[in-house]
Amino acid sequence: MTADFSDTICATATPAGNGALAVVRVSGPEAIDIVARIWQGKDLRNVAARTAHLGKVRDSQGDILDEVVAVVYRAPASFTGEDSVELTCHGSGLIRRELLNSLIKAGARAARPGEFSKRAFLNGRIDLAQAEGIADLISAESRKAHRLAWTQTKGRFSQQLENLRSKLIEFASLLELELDFSEEDVEFANRDALLKLCRDTINSTEKLMESYAKGKVIKEGVSVAIAGVPNAGKSTLLNALLDDERAIVSDIPGTTRDAIEGTVDIDGVLFRFVDTAGLRETSDKIEQLGIERTRGCMKRSQLVIWLTDPSSDLEPQLQERKKINEAIGEIPVVEVSTKADLGKFLPEQIAISAQNGTGIEELKKRLTDLALGDYKEDEILVANSRHYDALLHVDSALRRAAEGLETNLPGDLLAQDVREAIYHLGEITGQISTDTLLQTIFSSFCIGK
Repeated sequence: MTADFSDTICATATPAGNGALAVVRVSGPEAIDIVARIWQGKDLRNVAARTAHLGKVRDSQGDILDEVVAVVYRAPASFTGEDSVELTCHGSGLIRRELLNSLIKAGARAARPGEFSKRAFLNGRIDLAQAEGIADLISAESRKAHRLAWTQTKGRFSQQLENLRSKLIEFASLLELELDFSEEDVEFANRDALLKLCRDTINSTEKLMESYAKGKVIKEGVSVAIAGVPNAGKSTLLNALLDDERAIVSDIPGTTRDAIEGTVDIDGVLFRFVDTAGLRETSDKIEQLGIERTRGCMKRSQLVIWLTDPSSDLEPQLQERKKINEAIGEIPVVEVSTKADLGKFLPEQIAISAQNGTGIEELKKRLTDLALGDYKEDEILVANSRHYDALLHVDSALRRAAEGLETNLPGDLLAQDVREAIYHLGEITGQISTDTLLQTIFSSFCIGK
């Protein structure tokens, strides 16, 4: 898909705030000419593509603003597919603002959020799934999230979908051809081959949909509630996991009245731990409120760590543990015995001592195993809810087509289901798109990307 953009855009591509350097991007049919109007140095209109040049730029008043490095890109071999210039200046907020003002006065306009990536998509430089991968790459907070986003930007996920889509298009065209010769009662599309293709595509789609849980964990992280009775060692464990004195540790029961959160990267996955108020019967209204919040926090979590202190009375701890089963449903619970340095622990529980680090690595491994299952580094995962929703529609359409093939459904009805599957596969990569969809996706990007 191509688009005719008549204007030239500019934006800062580096974060707000002062720094050593900043990058300002310019893209559009007049990008090189506009920069040349405020440029003092080698004529950028005559330089080779992908070359860097040192020069000076003038502000909107015509005075020298800064010494910058300009890198020139020529269409279509640029990120946006248009003529582009990247200007690296000093990172002063004043310099960035004045440079943008100069470019706008020279004929550019300020870019909207995600407009550079949107132009890259509309000019065929990237597909929609790759564009979303770029946004995920920018926001990645863990090593595995970065790797997942990087894989998507390189098109592996898109290529798998395109392979499925191209095979379906081939069979759909044969079904459509049959409709043109319906009076002759001929079959161009082999029904057994089409049924096999439907089943194979359903299997591929199912695997992608099943990967969504892992993909979402890697992209968004895992929320983990640390729960137990008062003084079970919850705050001490949180501090040990974060390697930081985030929570107050005290022998006084009920010290933690509200949830205390902290995040940490464990084996490339971002975990969000929440230290909750201890569960017990109490008449203290403030503590009761904290306990209610604890129960709500556990319901919203993806994992729960339940701490048992074997050195204290076990009966009230076991009673509280039974109460949460109905509240949290199918949420996995990691059973942990605390204060292992005192020499006591319960069988089939991970014995830890947050004081001396015993069992902490084993606990971390259990958490990552539960979060990721049998995840493999080179696995293609679905991490975007829009993609998952489209795959659900693909799966539904292909199941109807497979059922129709088994019951000898007429070709026109089969073609309708196959076309629907093709449509929703194309939605993911942007081969089928609407202005509303593009606006929704690219408006969430940062300005300058």
